[in-house]
This record gives sequence, C-alpha cells and structure tokens, in this order.
Amino acid sequence: MTTSRQKFKRVTIADVAREAGLSPTTVSHSLNGIGQVDPKTRQHVKDVAARLKYRPSVRAQRLRTGRSNAIALLSSMPSAVSAGASQLGFFTELAMGSARTALLRGYVLLLAPPVDQCNPLALLDMDGAILLEPAQADPVAQELDERGIRYVTIGAAPGPMNIDLRHGEAADLLLRHLLDVGAQSIGLILGSNGRASQEAFRARYLALAQERAFTPIIHEAPEEAGEKAGYDATRRLLQQHPGLDALCVPIDTFASGAAQAAADAGRGIGRGLRLVTRYDGLRARTCQPPLTAVDLHLDAISAAAVDLLLQTLDGRPPQPMDTPPPALIARASSLG
Repeated sequence: MTTSRQKFKRVTIADVAREAGLSPTTVSHSLNGIGQVDPKTRQHVKDVAARLKYRPSVRAQRLRTGRSNAIALLSSMPSAVSAGASQLGFFTELAMGSARTALLRGYVLLLAPPVDQCNPLALLDMDGAILLEPAQADPVAQELDERGIRYVTIGAAPGPMNIDLRHGEAADLLLRHLLDVGAQSIGLILGSNGRASQEAFRARYLALAQERAFTPIIHEAPEEAGEKAGYDATRRLLQQHPGLDALCVPIDTFASGAAQAAADAGRGIGRGLRLVTRYDGLRARTCQPPLTAVDLHLDAISAAAVDLLLQTLDGRPPQPMDTPPPALIARASSLG
C-alpha cells in the first residue's frame, strides 16, 4: 500500500529549471541571489519554485557556504557527573539555555554523548562549540584545536574566550555560610580531575582555613565513580575525623553520595553534619533534607556563551559578557 509519505518526490533544481525553461545555473543564481540575472527572470524562477514547493538542500547549502549553522555543547565530564540518575544535571540545564539562545540566533544546538562513551567530534558537523568546564589537558579541547574548530569555554581559566562561572565567589559563599552557622570543623571533597572549579574551591578553602585557624581536611575522588565516590569519601572522612561537623562538596553527584553516607553513619544531615554543594540542581533540591547550594544563573551563562561563540564565528572581536554573580540558597542541610 502506498503511503502519503511515499507519494512525494523531492523537487530539485533540475525540476525547477525544466519547468521554468532555464538552465540549472540560472535557477541556482536566481534562488540564491547571486550572479547577473534579470530581475524579471529571478522573480519568474521564484514563482516556479514556490508553485513546485521546491525546498533547498541543506547539504548543498553546507557545501556551498562551508557553514552548517550548528554549534555543539561539549564536555569531558563523565556521564556519572554530567547527567547520571537524575538526567537533569549541570550539563543538561546549560544545554536547555544554550539551545534556546542558539535557536533565536538562527542556529541549531547539537548535544554530544559524554566523552567517556565515544568520540563526539567524530559524530558531529558543527561550525563551533561550547566546552563546559574543561579538565587539565582536556581531550575534547585538544581535539577541537587539532581540527581547527573554534570554541569558547564555560568555567575554565579566565580569558577572552571563557564565560566565568565565578568559582571563587561560589566557594566563598558556601564556606563562609558554614562558618557563620557555627561549623567548627569543615571537610572538603573535590574531584581529582583538576578542573578550574575544583582548584578554586581548594584555594579559597585553604585561605579561609588559615584566616579562621581551622585544620584543613581535603579528600579527592575520581569523577567517574559518581555518587559512590562521594559516599566512600564521606565514610572515610567521618571515620578518620569524628569531630567533623560540616562538609563542602562542590560536585552535586558527590554530595548525593555524601548525604547517604552520613545517614548510614547515623550523622543526620543538617543536625549532626552540615552539608553544602555548589550547583542548585535537581539533586540538591530533592535530597532529604534539601541541600544548601548556589544559584549560578545558568540561563544567563549559557546565553552569554552562545553569543560569544557567534561573535567569534562571525569574525567579530569578542566583547566582555556580563553575567550575574552567584547567589547562596540556604536550606535545611546547613541550617539545622
């Protein structure tokens, strides 16, 4: 049985040329606004194309212009951190904001699988990319450079092609909050990948430990282990430091594991142990009790990243992007 989908044949330049009684070259020039074509002929071609319901081939346009009008959001974060069980992680929220801005600017946003699953750059046809919180010697950044693909970063080292996530400000908000609510012994659990966010938290934590004269307690864990890494790190710290009364865990996946480990150890979050994390995402909001976190204003961050990338692709000098400062959202996990 023939379906309605099977009844239609794609109309080509050759079909329009035959119907218009002109050469394919004249038709192509008329439809694309190039070449020396009489205005009446150009309008005639457009009328015939409209009547035949001609639609230009996106593939052919890409070959002609060298542009795909597509940009990608990329990250070397493992899936256990960037999405995981909640499926609405840090990466996904930035993706939604980036897609909205890209569409308004006439671009498509491509999302790549996590780098621990495949090589995303082997799958995508893109004009440029946004790279989220690259690690030290980031493999995605290296391949973008090797392929000559222009990109901007979010949350990397400061620079004209980076949108600042203000890691140090977020760290100060969380750590000073813990001290203000009475914490005496604060532990810090970091990812071991060397991302700028983790190093900023380490630096602010050590500076504050010296300022307030408390003993630093730092543990690093691999991102790839996800919640289990946070769980194991918390159990170890609670065993080694029974006087610990607060934890700052910037990676929200680790924080979920930390909350479970504290519960299993009989250290109630918000009562016997205060717990804070950086990203105010689904994990922070649905944890029991809900976790104190930071509003990073990811809508504004993602919009700024898209605009900065498009400036670069258009050959314009990058303009400074102003984004709101992080804001503390205090919840039961630290308020008791």
